[in-house]
Amino acid sequence: MAAKDTVTKDYIKDAEVFADAFNYLIFGGNPVIDPLKLHEMDTTEIGMPYGEGKTRVTVQKFRDGLKYLTAMEDGNAAYLLLGIENQSEIHYAMAVKNMVYDALQYATQVEKAAKSHRDAAKKKKLQIAEAVGNEKPDIRLGAGEYLSGFHKGDRLLPVVTLVLLFNPEPWDAPMSIYEMFSVKDPRILSFVPDYRINLIAPAQIKEEDMGKFRSSLREVLLYIKYSKDGEQLNRLLENNPRFRNLDIEAAVVINTVTNSGLELDRKGKRVDMCQAVADMRKQERQAGRQEGRQEGRQEGRQEAYQRTVRNMLRRGDSLEEISEILELPIETIKEWG
Repeated sequence: MAAKDTVTKDYIKDAEVFADAFNYLIFGGNPVIDPLKLHEMDTTEIGMPYGEGKTRVTVQKFRDGLKYLTAMEDGNAAYLLLGIENQSEIHYAMAVKNMVYDALQYATQVEKAAKSHRDAAKKKKLQIAEAVGNEKPDIRLGAGEYLSGFHKGDRLLPVVTLVLLFNPEPWDAPMSIYEMFSVKDPRILSFVPDYRINLIAPAQIKEEDMGKFRSSLREVLLYIKYSKDGEQLNRLLENNPRFRNLDIEAAVVINTVTNSGLELDRKGKRVDMCQAVADMRKQERQAGRQEGRQEGRQEGRQEAYQRTVRNMLRRGDSLEEISEILELPIETIKEWG
């Protein structure tokens, strides 16, 4: 599990792969999100949503990948936060997990806004004090702004979190908080906000829709989708030329999450997956033949022992004598005799 987590986290850090995933999710595969406008963020989510001062409770979580997207018309202004959660196994409380991540990110934005206002207020006080000689200038805030630190004109950046499943099994976990409730009464649920997950799962993507991915994520998802179907996997490798020149990072992800046992040269930048799979199967056949020969020799020795036991019994040797000479249990001699 640790190896899968490591390689998938490293893989989705690539801006091209990251953008490709969200272009598929949000824009149907159209290349709207430019990888060059994605910027890495600290994946540690730290929120202090409860209390003030010493009573605050700090909550800390770690995302797999988090980037901010700058506005198309202004390359300096962030206007959207994008997060990816990799899953090598199906998580049956994913809706709650992602809801916590997003809530912490919003809490972090509020805290940053509040700190920015506090810093600005201190600077303004100093400037006024220097200008008018008043050490305690009167700078008033509304009660709501003072309590929250978040001003009336402040705005949050929306957060979109995507679950990326690196597993061939169909996702059968709840897709929303509502699906996790035992209560189904619409009168009650109308007062409870829902939260749904955004999911990319190989098993639930039609093969023709895989073409909407433009990066190596296409081959990663395709291979995972058919990893348990040898016939379909053979067809895929034979008919898709992109597998003959796949980047090493994608090949490592495929090999690790599917436990394929491929021997990959990590010094190179590209991999011929068709050849790698063919080499692996050749080694498996050779190992199988070797194992078969060993089993055959073992069976041959057993047959020889059985003939010897029967000959000694016909000759009149006792069970004890045969056991001592051949170093076999008496019960085995009885069975063979």
